[in-house]
Amino acid sequence: MSQAKTVVVLGGGVGGVVAATAVRKELPEPHRVVLVDRERRHLFAPSLLWLMTGSRSARQISRPLDRLTKKGIEVVCGDIERIDPETRQVRVVECAKEDDPLARRPGGTARDLEPDYLVVSLGAELAPETIPGLAEAGHNFYTLAGAESLRNSLADFSGGRVVVLTAGPAYKCPAAPYEAAMLIAAHIGDRKLDEAAQVDLYAAEPGPMGVAGPEVSAGVRSMVEAKGIHYHPEHQVAEVDPVGRRLAFTNGVSAEFDVLAYVPPHRAPEVVREAGLVDDSGWIPVDRDTLETVHPHVYAIGDVTGIPLEMGKPLPMAGVFAEREAKVVARNIAHEITGRGERAVFDGHGECFIETGDGRAGFGRGDFYAEPTPQVELQPVGRRWHLGKILFEKTWLYRWF
Repeated sequence: MSQAKTVVVLGGGVGGVVAATAVRKELPEPHRVVLVDRERRHLFAPSLLWLMTGSRSARQISRPLDRLTKKGIEVVCGDIERIDPETRQVRVVECAKEDDPLARRPGGTARDLEPDYLVVSLGAELAPETIPGLAEAGHNFYTLAGAESLRNSLADFSGGRVVVLTAGPAYKCPAAPYEAAMLIAAHIGDRKLDEAAQVDLYAAEPGPMGVAGPEVSAGVRSMVEAKGIHYHPEHQVAEVDPVGRRLAFTNGVSAEFDVLAYVPPHRAPEVVREAGLVDDSGWIPVDRDTLETVHPHVYAIGDVTGIPLEMGKPLPMAGVFAEREAKVVARNIAHEITGRGERAVFDGHGECFIETGDGRAGFGRGDFYAEPTPQVELQPVGRRWHLGKILFEKTWLYRWF
């Protein structure tokens, strides 16, 4: 038995939960595994799309992170104040005690963690404030609060123009805004408001899911337009007038809305930027096979990383990649500590469901490390893929919690 080691995982999203659970399973006692997150509950973000149209509640798509303690993982609720990648020291201001597990209050005591291995899985920081007026004008459906407020707004909607907006060309879950537009259009149809309503999708990018290739991009665009949605690519929003309900784009175009659902600009979390972990891309550079950073025993996984592909675009931000990267990192940390098993390599494979509404979905799968371009295949829309996504949601939450 080697000397007892401590592994600290920062972030309780998909990547963090999987990394902590997988490395705990592979490491014998007395090695420690600690998971740190500012929230008390894990939120299964893919299901926010269903929550915004009223088919899910917050408790149905979240689980208490404290459940991981039954697996031997130490769970710390707190804000990460500082990361020193050279020493791997992390300062955490713990959450104050709170009876309601959905609530989080800052102001607890500060503590320093000094792990032997550090895994950074803090995701992307959502920054709607970087676009004047955006936060005040619409609903950020990438958050629980925003998805809930959008759900309430759609419930009161009786007609007009709904705009779905991507406020930047790069964001996590590249299919999500296109799914959102189609689910909203289906929701409006279910309420017999087709004649009184219009759904427009304004995208900063030149086409849907461009990194997956022109055939996939064209296929997703076809899905969107088949729902009667007006699609406007290459429209970068510059500012929003919350009172006049008007969008102004950098190309001189303006557009009015009655309901605005948006994907905000993304950036690496402030604590990561302040730690000097990011490069010119704005994200943490890692070895594409092992997810190691330039700092010994410091790894980064998921949306916080920047992995350039041969085609010039980065690997998409997606939970499927975070999960698989987490398993690779867990295996390699356990191998280094115990000497058991073989080292693992992340191969760049991934897949996603694409909800189209009315109980149907598409499905894409492929090799994003393929050269010179990713090789991704898009399956035809059908009920089987929608049922597959429901099964995936239930299975994922049951397996990891």
